[in-house]
Amino acid sequence: MEQVKKQGVILALLAYGMWGVAPLYFKQLADIPSMEILVHRIIWSTLLLAIIIGVQKQWSHIRNALGTPRTAGLLFASASLIGFNWWLFIWSVNNDHMLDASLGYYINPLLNIALGMLFLGERLSKLQYAAVGLAALGVVIQLVTFGSFPIIAFGLALSFAFYGLLRKTMAVDSVAGMLIESFLLVTPAAAYWWLVADSHAVNMLDNSMSLNLWLMAAGLVTTLPLLCFVAAARRLNYSTMGFFQYIGPSIMFMFAVFMFDEQVGTDRWVTFGFIWSALVLYSLATIKGLKKKKAVNQK
Repeated sequence: MEQVKKQGVILALLAYGMWGVAPLYFKQLADIPSMEILVHRIIWSTLLLAIIIGVQKQWSHIRNALGTPRTAGLLFASASLIGFNWWLFIWSVNNDHMLDASLGYYINPLLNIALGMLFLGERLSKLQYAAVGLAALGVVIQLVTFGSFPIIAFGLALSFAFYGLLRKTMAVDSVAGMLIESFLLVTPAAAYWWLVADSHAVNMLDNSMSLNLWLMAAGLVTTLPLLCFVAAARRLNYSTMGFFQYIGPSIMFMFAVFMFDEQVGTDRWVTFGFIWSALVLYSLATIKGLKKKKAVNQK
């Protein structure tokens, strides 16, 4: 059991670490429009996921997921959300808004708490209420005092939080569900590539081998952290997994400030300060909940 937990920790570190360094990959393609990079992300992810499903002979998961119109409709909605999230993340990184991307993924766990309360009837502890309230207060202060609102950060956080909410309500295998979502996005992605895209890299036959490899690597950048995350989640408690989710946005924050010289204005420091404080409360609430659960199990 201890060995399994160690494997889970390593896999979780790999998953969130890869998500954290993903901006460095997208920066290599900064001269290509974000929508075109998204197209490659969708197409090569679909191909790679299909190979994985085929090797594991899990096509039955695909059939089961598409067995009811309701599930198919929810997967279409979740595909739209994750497609938007992927595009906005690429755009923010390649347009010098990596700090906003970092803030978005710091906000995400707090939004998950709020959505769980609103839509799933989950009960919050006092510390969780305080965490959500503190985060909201930070955003309100930024809006009132500085007249700005973190639109990009909330676009990323909301799209990913609602995506997670939809996936939580579906009894669909993680990898199979992502393959279906990617496949649903393939047709509009291919249509954009064929009819709209007009950058210098559209025709891969005209590209250098290195550029084509960078573009095709979008499938690995998308799929590898997901597979590590799924494997880690099978070995660790979900509440334990929550402590690793700050790795990604923390790495992004450091890249933005120290490598790409994005400026942290007063409004951003205020918002980050409130969000970080809220996450401390959230972590304390999680630790308290784990201790309480452990005490109950020992009785």
